[in-house]
Amino acid sequence: MARDAERTLIAVNRKARHDYTVLKTYEAGIVLVGTEVKSLREGRVSLVDAFAQERDGEIMLYGLHIAEYGFGTWTNHQPRRTRKLLLHRVEIARILEKLRDPGVTLVPLSMYFSNGWAKVEVGLARGRRSYDKRQVLAERDANREIARELGRRLKGRRPAGEGRRPG
Repeated sequence: MARDAERTLIAVNRKARHDYTVLKTYEAGIVLVGTEVKSLREGRVSLVDAFAQERDGEIMLYGLHIAEYGFGTWTNHQPRRTRKLLLHRVEIARILEKLRDPGVTLVPLSMYFSNGWAKVEVGLARGRRSYDKRQVLAERDANREIARELGRRLKGRRPAGEGRRPG
């Protein structure tokens, strides 16, 4: 069977992008057992409560929920077991150096298959306050409205709210 040439998205952690400001992202491999891979191929994974931490000089992923495989036997995996992330030593050293800063954490942003291998995109992130979240939402809405108006003007349409004038 031929391997996929590009990324096949499995899951995205939208809550992480909302709750955190992502400073830098890394692509990491993940150590899995057979039934976990089969569940991933079915898309039965949740990144919502997941986070990564250092343990014994390695980066481990905690709280990642991969549902049990439906056709598994007694060899099925535990849904929320701790999983090791596969990174280069230099990347681990850089991440651990940044994690020493106060308020910086390591969160999984997405999970995908790349050339048949399961990968996790993890991001060094700083938590947002509630007013920061509101400000980001307002800025996004304003940018969307500006883009919409520019699109109308480029197409030669009248701006919203301007009807035909009697004349």
